[in-house]
Amino acid sequence: MKYSIIIPTLNEEKLLPQLLEQINNPDLKNKYNLEIIISDGGSKDSTIPIALAKSDILISNENGKRQNISQGRNCGARHATGEILVFINADILFDNVSLFFNYLEINFINSEYRAMSCAVKVFPETEILSDRVFHWIYNTYFRTLNIIGIGMGRGECQVIKKDAFEMAGGYNEDLAAGEDFDLFRRIQKSGKILFTNKLFIYESPRRYRKLGYKTVTLQWLKNGLSVFFKNRSLDKEWEQVR
Repeated sequence: MKYSIIIPTLNEEKLLPQLLEQINNPDLKNKYNLEIIISDGGSKDSTIPIALAKSDILISNENGKRQNISQGRNCGARHATGEILVFINADILFDNVSLFFNYLEINFINSEYRAMSCAVKVFPETEILSDRVFHWIYNTYFRTLNIIGIGMGRGECQVIKKDAFEMAGGYNEDLAAGEDFDLFRRIQKSGKILFTNKLFIYESPRRYRKLGYKTVTLQWLKNGLSVFFKNRSLDKEWEQVR
């Protein structure tokens, strides 16, 4: 395979079907030579049967212990056969799937870049002014960090060449938060990272609606600083919002 789409899940019966409807398309999969891998962390809802019906590989966590997202992503990567690993969250949607993979074909596959990320917005039908302001600031911030040589890419969508992923040692499974920043920071030390505003994905606003942007920003900031200076996250578990 050329691309392995890896989706960690935990009780995602509400939003996962929409994402799989976008990417589990025979024409799309044949054109870009891609596989869909669901790495489940121990769902108790209908996530498993949904994944069985619309993915190529389902990895179930059957040891009874809750996985963090790093463990789920690494587990999916170990089963991947693709040259390019596309890590996405279960609560996202592509703006245009064909455009996304066509961009990778032209600008990433044969480039010097080791990893790639793109802009993030919230679902357009739910977007309000605070969403637009917050995401404009954060997309600009992430792009700037990559320009100055501090690798950054939100876990909602991280595209990584498999050899770069393996060289970096994958996601740090000791981190409950900030694992996305940590991995891109390590990859940046051995190669370039592409951040593009020409592509974007939509994410669910569920965390922002429940906790508020102030709380979410503080969580990201404190965990990011802790990872940067101490190589550990302050949070021991990332709160599940469903």
